[in-house]
Amino acid sequence: MANATWKNISAGVIEPVYLLSGIEEHIFDTTIERLKKAIPILDETSIVYFDLEETPIEIVLEEADTLPFLEDRKLIIARNASFLTAQDKGREKVVHNLEVFESWLGNPSPTATVVFLAPYEKLDARKRITKLMQKQTTVIEAKRLQGRDLTTWIQHEAKQNDSKISSEIAMLLVDVAGDSLLSLATEIEKMATYLAGEGEITKEVIEMHVARTPEMDVFRLTDSYITGKVADSVSIYHDLLRNGEEPIMLTSLISSQIRLMIHVQSLRRKGYQQQQIAKTLKVHPFRVKLMMDNKKMPNEARLLIILNNLATIDYKLKSTSGKRERVLELFFMQGIRN
Repeated sequence: MANATWKNISAGVIEPVYLLSGIEEHIFDTTIERLKKAIPILDETSIVYFDLEETPIEIVLEEADTLPFLEDRKLIIARNASFLTAQDKGREKVVHNLEVFESWLGNPSPTATVVFLAPYEKLDARKRITKLMQKQTTVIEAKRLQGRDLTTWIQHEAKQNDSKISSEIAMLLVDVAGDSLLSLATEIEKMATYLAGEGEITKEVIEMHVARTPEMDVFRLTDSYITGKVADSVSIYHDLLRNGEEPIMLTSLISSQIRLMIHVQSLRRKGYQQQQIAKTLKVHPFRVKLMMDNKKMPNEARLLIILNNLATIDYKLKSTSGKRERVLELFFMQGIRN
């Protein structure tokens, strides 16, 4: 992860060239902000931005080799390094002289720090320039964090904001707010400000300050239904309708939750543990934990009946022109039948 590189930057160990690749832009932003703080830059004129989909790499290198004005070092941010991906030849907006770039990487400018941003899920490891950059630059992979890596990051972020959070509550936060680091960082900062350095981020603090996503409300709705809480199910359903959610979409999301429950029960019966189930099904471990801990979870046969009922409701919703909201509402009002 980026933590080791961030520690070096904070300690004043600044490398000449960085390659940041992946889809988690919060890691990009955090790295750049840390570099800005660590490099003695007096004003924004010492920070230069380029878009490599519009500017040839030679221009970036020329800027890097030009001595900074009244400063010891300049910071150059080169976005969209698409030449590192498996793009079709002839479709590039600009042509980069990669031979010149390869030569420059062997002897980068001593008075500039150049950060190449490649906001793509995967780079083309077969390309010579990709191999060279991975070998001769400081690489940070900005991938989506999962499992323990994500909870560790949340706990670190809370500590940076003079607060703390347990690993279990960190998983709850992910379940409520999603796994985007930018969103999580915003929510953690908000809760830490509320706590003002006193106390710990708890379930109650999360419920008080973090807005639930529609997906989380659907999870609550499904859980209320399968545990026989008719009044809660109807109440949550009406809240979702007021927020503009459509019955057809809700039916699809609830069906997805039921299928997940069936898969969790099936794998659990085969001896799979929580982490193994989460990895196999590619869902967050905390969601699996909630399902496994639910003592009122119907058996697989009953869940299959519910899934079949939802399929019937889906057909009705797509074939009727009347009040669709009522069709799904009746499903919740009838409750789960044994």
